[in-house]
Amino acid sequence: MNLFTDIRALVISAIEALQATGMLPGDLNTAPVTVEPPRDALHGDMATNAAMVLAKPAKLKPRDIAEALAEQIAADPRITAAEVAGPGFLNLRLAPGVWQQLPGAILSQGTGFGRSDMGQGARVNVEFVSANPTGPMHVGHTRGAVFGDALASLLDFAGYDVTREYYINDGGAQVDVLARSVYLRYLEAHGQEVEFPDGTYPGEYLIAVGEKLKDQVGDKFLDTGEQFWLEEVRNFATAEMMELIRADLAMLGVRMDHFFSEKSLYGTGKIEAAIASLDAKGLIYRGVLEPPKGKTPEDWEPREQTLFKSTEHGDDVDRPIMKSDGAWTYFAPDIAYHYDKVQRGYDQLIDVFGADHGGYVKRMKAAVSALSDGQTPLDIKLIQLVKLFKNGEPFKMSKRAGTFVTLRDVVEEVGADVTRFVMLTRKNDASLDFDFDKAIEQSRENPVFYVQYAHARVCSVMRKAAEQGIDVSDAALLAADLSILTHDAELGLMKKLAEWPRLVEIAAKGHEPHKVAIWLNELAADLHGLWNRGHDEPSLRFLQDDGATSQSKIALARAVAVVISAGLGILGVTPAEEMR
Repeated sequence: MNLFTDIRALVISAIEALQATGMLPGDLNTAPVTVEPPRDALHGDMATNAAMVLAKPAKLKPRDIAEALAEQIAADPRITAAEVAGPGFLNLRLAPGVWQQLPGAILSQGTGFGRSDMGQGARVNVEFVSANPTGPMHVGHTRGAVFGDALASLLDFAGYDVTREYYINDGGAQVDVLARSVYLRYLEAHGQEVEFPDGTYPGEYLIAVGEKLKDQVGDKFLDTGEQFWLEEVRNFATAEMMELIRADLAMLGVRMDHFFSEKSLYGTGKIEAAIASLDAKGLIYRGVLEPPKGKTPEDWEPREQTLFKSTEHGDDVDRPIMKSDGAWTYFAPDIAYHYDKVQRGYDQLIDVFGADHGGYVKRMKAAVSALSDGQTPLDIKLIQLVKLFKNGEPFKMSKRAGTFVTLRDVVEEVGADVTRFVMLTRKNDASLDFDFDKAIEQSRENPVFYVQYAHARVCSVMRKAAEQGIDVSDAALLAADLSILTHDAELGLMKKLAEWPRLVEIAAKGHEPHKVAIWLNELAADLHGLWNRGHDEPSLRFLQDDGATSQSKIALARAVAVVISAGLGILGVTPAEEMR
């Protein structure tokens, strides 16, 4: 049940009726017509832009169209008023009975209320986290993991067929550095004193890996050159780090559908096949790039390279895919990886990158556009940094120094639910302050607590009602008379619930799961507001002397809890039954 969709259908029907009379031309495009909440709730329950967007193609004044539409729409029994405002906006007021149907619809559909078929089963690949397998995940990875997982759940809720994917960066030089760092810990496990040169990973997390390597190979690699152990230690270390990363993700409640190894692209012809696909389209050539911005010609040594003509697909400059010495650039395997995704038949690709990858966006979009002939859209979401605070002091991170704050540190401190919700309280491209003290504070200022408390309050009311012998099963609440819920605060809560299906589609369309967290906070505020008004107005309390009246009040509260549960489910947060 999506009331905004239903009322939009009413508006379209009114437009068609005016077309039938000849008042409006028959070839109008009604796709831009929207129905949404008005900016000011005093103006009505819903507003439509129909007259404004149809005026120019109809060659009529917006207000004339609005007045004609108002007359048509007002005849519908669901509408109590259709008022023209300003140059041609049309504000609508709905009958209380329309809102009073909502709790029943929610209780009958459960947490499936608000699910959409907007995606129509389109296949979407969401690639996120993709941290280098060189150590445990840090707090920056945590935000990307939560965002990607919540986005995947949101798209699933909106009717898409979603694959969660992790790209293992195990083909670059950083994995050799990992192997050398593990080898040092291996020597240390044999009782040798070692020093970690600059550029290696001195973190204590590799001590156990070095000991495990010793247990597995004994003294096989002692006093041998790197050429004898590098590959085997690299494979061993990468596998150990991926096991650690999987455990970290599981601790956060994130489970991937697919892991893709960068190394699988090398020596298999996959990079060559991707580049050949671009070459066949005339997009690969030998050339010399202009000097980078900020460099003078004296600083610049022009070298002929193999280039991808990415400017033909929206990039600022063409990009090297092979160096002058014949080695692939970092961009080449990324092209091959996305070519593989395109070949797998996805209808849409989403990459979740760290903020430091901002310069990679245009070239990657250009590559996918070229590889798919413009048929597969790629959206790249950049995740801004997380600033950690505790006891009023900032936490510092340094992965190379081995003193960084890990995902596990954060989750063990405040729990997975709090971690996930806090990470989704800001848009992905905005920096986020994560204060450990505020994250566990039980106050209105803590959005996690506020939403969880709303759900727990409803559960508490239902337990007390059951103790008084009131049947609060969904079947009993569905039979309750909701027409007695006429107070503005009660109707306001129903109106808020009506926004949920629309909010799901808006958030899914924009790839913005943070909107779910923000909206849940608003819904919780309305529930708490109604609860608090009951202190001064006993008639608004959920528990009344009369059992039937209590069931009607509790049906509304239960509907709120169901929607909160659905929203938290998208965010990967478990609803609280009680607060401790």
